[in-house]
Parts: sequence; C-alpha cells; structure tokens
Amino acid sequence: MTTHISERVQALAPSATLAMSQKSNELKAQGVDVINLSVGEPDFETPAHIKDAAKKAIDDNFTFYTPVPGYMSLRKAVSKKLSEENGVEYAPEQIVVSNGAKQALCNVILASVNPGDEVIIPMPAWVSYVEMVKLAGGIPVAVNADISQDFKITPAQLEAAVTPKTRMILICSPSNPTGSVYSRAELEGLVEVLAKHPDIIVMADEIYEHINFTGSFTSLGSFPEIADRVVIINGVSKAYAMTGWRIGYCAAPLWLAKAVTKLQGQYSSNASSIAQKAAEAAYTGSQECVAEMNKAFERRRNLVVELARAIPGLKVNVPHGAFYLFPEVSAYLGKKTPAGKEIATSADLAMYLLEEGHVATVDGGAFGMEGYIRLSYATSDDNIREAMRRIAAALAALA
Repeated sequence: MTTHISERVQALAPSATLAMSQKSNELKAQGVDVINLSVGEPDFETPAHIKDAAKKAIDDNFTFYTPVPGYMSLRKAVSKKLSEENGVEYAPEQIVVSNGAKQALCNVILASVNPGDEVIIPMPAWVSYVEMVKLAGGIPVAVNADISQDFKITPAQLEAAVTPKTRMILICSPSNPTGSVYSRAELEGLVEVLAKHPDIIVMADEIYEHINFTGSFTSLGSFPEIADRVVIINGVSKAYAMTGWRIGYCAAPLWLAKAVTKLQGQYSSNASSIAQKAAEAAYTGSQECVAEMNKAFERRRNLVVELARAIPGLKVNVPHGAFYLFPEVSAYLGKKTPAGKEIATSADLAMYLLEEGHVATVDGGAFGMEGYIRLSYATSDDNIREAMRRIAAALAALA
C-alpha cells in the first residue's frame, strides 16, 4: 500500500543521542569493543530500598489503573520534597506524574503552546526541546551561549530574544549537554527580565538537580516575582538511577496542571502503578544513596576534565553538574582521517571517534551548537580512562 506518514512526524528529527547509542550497540553486537559515552544514563543500580518498595507494591496488588496525574500519596511526597528541599510551594493537585520527565516536558508544551507561539531555548540544549516545540507548531527561538560564557545566557540576551509572540522560556540547570549550573545571582538577572513579561511561562527542567557539585541549588520556582507561572520538571531517573522506571512529573500552576491531566488522559493515562510506588519510596526514604552517587559523579567529572585538558586542541570548561562534558573541537575540523576523509563537521568527528576510536559520543550540532561534542561520564573510572586514551589517539591520527 502507499505509505502515509503525517507531516508532523516527517518534520521531526530523530533523537541524535538515541541514534548514536543504537549505532554503538550495533557495533558491539558485531564484536567491536565500544565504550559508550553517548547515553545520559547513570550506570548505578537502583537502590535496594526502592526496588523493595516495587516488589511490595506488586504483593500488595497495586496493579490497577491509578488516577491520571498519579497516586495522591506520590504527589504529596513530591509536594513535600519541593517545599522542604527547594522552598517552593506546589499543592499535590498541581503535580502531574508522567511516563518520565520527557513526557512531562512534552505535555506542558503541547498544553500551552499554540502554532506560531515562540519558545526561547538557550543553546546548546537537550535534543528534544526543539522537536517538542515543533510538534506543538511553535517556533523555537535559539539564544546561543558558547564555552566563553560557560554556556549560560545573559539577561541582555534574554531581553533581546523576547517578542510579543514569546509564550515560554525553557531553562535547564544543571544543563544537558554542558553540565553548566546557573547560580542564584545569575538566575536573579534572568528573573528580573522575565518579571517584566508576565505572559511568559517559565519552564524549569531540574532533572539533574541532585547531580550538582556547587554545594547549592536554586529552583526558578523560588523567585516570588515569577512563581505563579513557573513549571518545574523533575523525576527520579537521574538522581535515583531509575531511568527505566519512567517516572517524571511537572509541578505547575493549577490551570496548567489540569490541562496537562486532560491531555495525558487521552493518550497515555497514568504512569506505571508499580513504578509510582517505587518513586514514592525514593522521595520518602533515605537520601544517602543520592549523596553517594553524587560523590562518584564529581570524582568522575574531575577525572574526565583532567584527561580532556591533556588532549591538544580541545577546549574544556569545568561542568558543575549533571554528568556531561561539552568540549569545543573546532581545532580538528578541516583535518583528514588516515583514510583521507575530511572531518568537515562535529558530526563527522563523532562518527570518526566511533568507527575508528570505538568511543561513542554525540555531535554538538544535535544540541544546537556546531563545533562541539558531548561526552557522558556516567560510566566507570576505568572506562573513562580508556575512552579518553582512545579519543586522544584517534585525534592525534588526524592530519
């Protein structure tokens, strides 16, 4: 039969991070020893007390549909976490639990962005932000901040990007793909601009909140000038090593939370009942596991920065959160591989590192910034050392 793919789907770009991870897995299946630094996934096991809660939930028959926005007990736990840890007040009715933070993000965008609305996205940014905005018919407005700015936009840049069509700004801190963390003072500067534009929704992606080496974290929801229109996106995937459990949430103004619930009710209903009970245990149980994993990530951050800085031509900043390094690689663009192929783009370089160095990274262009690559150090110290050795050798072979 004739194929009929919607224009909506045809317009979407595939996820570059998932594509590179898939390519890495294909090479591994062929027997190639690939070190995967492309995937944003903690390599730790889910803590035992969380897994035990899931097993108990099965035995206690939490196996039926839940309310669309999630069990009230989980939403109360999230509400308490936000109040006690972040100093922000969202009632349980303002929280909608979804199938991962990715769905929570997309829900909010689809529920609030109309065709032609502009959404400001500081770049570089996670690969799916732009595609989600496009899916809603919105117009992504990129505001670039390179390594010279520690990948953080300024209030002046934000002010220049705002137009009468601006509906939303999406800020991720700690950042994927750069690991940059906005300080409270830096956020205050952005808030001062946003306070002058009361119709702009402020979406704060705080999924990497607990993978943070600064000693403090400031939520955008804690600024009273804009608190009534801040949407917080978070979840259990990164902090609790629960990527496969698929539990995220939005905390939003009540009118928007109701719209998100209406939307989710029509296309996925509730998130997994068992995973919700596991997430509840994550939030209400001991947080020692979170601190231990954060220490490990900080050690790995120090290691990967040290090794990357030893490679000639790489420009490296010090990321203060998440588990990514985003080095500038422009010194290697225009060079040729031993086989005589030109490295014209950072995508070419990422593919070269995979095929010849057997290390999977992600092209910076996928995050809206050509001339960079993203490395995930959510892997063992030994893997980091060997991967950086391979990268150094592969780059040294370029002429």
